[in-house]
Amino acid sequence: MIRTRPVSIARIGKTLAKIAATAALLSALTTANAFADAKFQRWIADFRSVALKSGVSSATFNRAFAGVTAPDPEVLQKARYQPEFTAPVWDYIDNRVNEHSIATGQAMARQWNGWLARIEQSFGVQRSILLAIWSMETNYGEILKRDDVMRDAIRSLATLAYADRARAKYARTQLIAAMKILQTGDIDRSHLTGSWAGALGHTQFIPTSYQAYAVDMDGNGRRDIWTSVPDALATAANLLKRNGWQPGRTWGYEVVLPAGRKFPSGSLTLAEWERLGVVRANGKPFPYPTEKATLKVPDGRQGPAFLMTKNFFVLKRYNNADKYALGVGLLADRIAGYPGLVRDWNRPFTPISMQERQELQQHLQVLGYYDGNIDGKIGSASRKAIEAFQKRNGLAPDGHPSKEVLSILRRR
Repeated sequence: MIRTRPVSIARIGKTLAKIAATAALLSALTTANAFADAKFQRWIADFRSVALKSGVSSATFNRAFAGVTAPDPEVLQKARYQPEFTAPVWDYIDNRVNEHSIATGQAMARQWNGWLARIEQSFGVQRSILLAIWSMETNYGEILKRDDVMRDAIRSLATLAYADRARAKYARTQLIAAMKILQTGDIDRSHLTGSWAGALGHTQFIPTSYQAYAVDMDGNGRRDIWTSVPDALATAANLLKRNGWQPGRTWGYEVVLPAGRKFPSGSLTLAEWERLGVVRANGKPFPYPTEKATLKVPDGRQGPAFLMTKNFFVLKRYNNADKYALGVGLLADRIAGYPGLVRDWNRPFTPISMQERQELQQHLQVLGYYDGNIDGKIGSASRKAIEAFQKRNGLAPDGHPSKEVLSILRRR
């Protein structure tokens, strides 16, 4: 016989009160959500006239917004928490130029050799640059397979246009462009997906850039950067070509600076830089002495230095950030078979390989510090996990994926 303890009337009353309070809260939240959805639906209805005046047909508008009933809360979350990138340059590069991205790029070069040759011939952009962009944008298309990253482009842009004041103008423009892409028949509604900010396809083009540069490379009548790798890579090549890419030229040179000397911030010819004592780090001469270049020292004078040529600044038309263009250039060189930097980054720790980074994440996961992807990429979650482990073990909590931290983890 099972005996139970008597339950007081007071306890029952408290329990019922908690249940009632929870129900009231849920009801209030439901009402609030319904109100927000209704406002969003009114915004969509009002936006119809704007879209139609901009050349979107009524049928296309209906097709675009079918099933879009509420804003995407995850888009708003990502939009509100997008701090400017403040990590050191070596951290940015380590996560993007590594043995995995290099080997995968070389494998993709072999797999897509025929198409890459045609694209090079048509647009004059080296295959290694296009492969590096593909890697930087979507990890050679792997990100397109992730439901936690890729979203309904119409809903994302409508959410930003409706609820994000800072991005509303951008989002309205891109939303109209996205509907026009749908209207052309280049992609069907179910595959019109992108990032939280509406960047589309393998090479992550915002809709207006897609309209300006998209190419039907495979000749099937559609400019499909979502499922056609030739179309996506040719579209990237077209953007670079039309923004002044110089065929057969590099993006820049690693150089050695003479100690104790100041240099101009502007552009000089490579011959002029050489007369100032700036020479290539590999000891070779500059192949085009009359070409102009600008000095960049992203890690300070203690790290590697570069003379950036015009193609570097053309890469910034893809993404207007020095670190991005440098990452593309460095990865492209490694994919093409060139050696890495002569002078390494000025890291405050002993670095580890990509495989060792994955091992580090696995150890942290087993110990309960980390619950993210085991991918070797050290983002905020990995750094917080490393810091927590370091604090628990009496180490300086710098969050660096160092050889020292891995050695201690291996002993646990």
